Amino acid sequence: MSNLYIELTNFTEWLLGLVASLLDWTKLGFLSDFGEWLQTAPVVDFVSTLLVAVIFLITAMMFGLCFIWQERKFLGRFMDRRGTQVGFLGFFQNFADGIKVILKEHIVPKDSDHRLFEMAIFAYLASTFMLFGCIPFSDNFYVINVNLAVLLGVAIFAFGPFSILIGGWSSNNKFTLIGGMRAAAQLIALEIPLLLCIVSVVVLTGDLSFVGIVTWQEQNIWLIVPLCIGALTFFITAIGESERIPFDLPEAEAELVEGWATEYGDVRWGLQMASDYFRAYILCGLFTMLFLGGWAGPEFIWAEAWYLAKTFFVFFFFIWVRAATVRIRTDQILKLGWRRLLPMAVINLLIAVALKVAGVF
Repeated sequence: MSNLYIELTNFTEWLLGLVASLLDWTKLGFLSDFGEWLQTAPVVDFVSTLLVAVIFLITAMMFGLCFIWQERKFLGRFMDRRGTQVGFLGFFQNFADGIKVILKEHIVPKDSDHRLFEMAIFAYLASTFMLFGCIPFSDNFYVINVNLAVLLGVAIFAFGPFSILIGGWSSNNKFTLIGGMRAAAQLIALEIPLLLCIVSVVVLTGDLSFVGIVTWQEQNIWLIVPLCIGALTFFITAIGESERIPFDLPEAEAELVEGWATEYGDVRWGLQMASDYFRAYILCGLFTMLFLGGWAGPEFIWAEAWYLAKTFFVFFFFIWVRAATVRIRTDQILKLGWRRLLPMAVINLLIAVALKVAGVF
């Protein structure tokens, strides 16, 4: 089995070998020595890692743009309008908005905790990118594939509420503080049912690797069938974890301006918005891998394309829920999380244990 890093390592070795041959052709001793140094293992590993990071960053940015474009176009159709119109099918509107955000002035609140204020948004973005790196596109295309990838992803996901709470508190603004506290309470109430749904999948498949979970579904059955209660619970909690309508209490514009991110402007606000869409993609990707068989599909379709098609299909329902529902109150969210979703997740876990013990799968 190959992966992205191995393929790029082979390409890097070929490229550095070509450069070394050109340097050796000059017949200059110091250039020939430099060419030999370029072909050493540490240099090859460093360049390969750098290429993976660049491809990873570009891919993440493109997915963020595609998700924003998809939401704008579908929301427009749901509201009986066309949506964005700049460029091909309105896609270039994203670039125009990005340039506008980058050119904005960076302003830090006078009475804020400057260090924590700056750290919070980048910690939120960093944890999001780390999560993105844990998600494989297929069994042959991934950044990392460790046996405990599910556990690693869950651990990284837990950093989100801390970053949001620190960002809201450090801004020294009542709106951001309330938004941060709302976000922390909401995410904690919804993360427990989310984790129990993931545990149910791990119990039934007996694997903590995303590749292993998808392989199990490919050999048996998509888990949305035996664990339909868990799939529904995961979908609802995923919408809440991404802070989308109807669970957008932390960023309620009518009440809190922009919630915990009110004081962030310029490119930092753009990074916060991009992180929210990245997290939405990650949650849609998790739903695809845990319940829809991941990239398992017809052999005549690329596994990566099949996985992305499922992921964008799941995000379509995220958009549909946003267009069809209204914001609910904080107490309603907490009651939903603790009194409805948590019992559903526990029942789903018991079903998974029963199926495993009975030897059905």
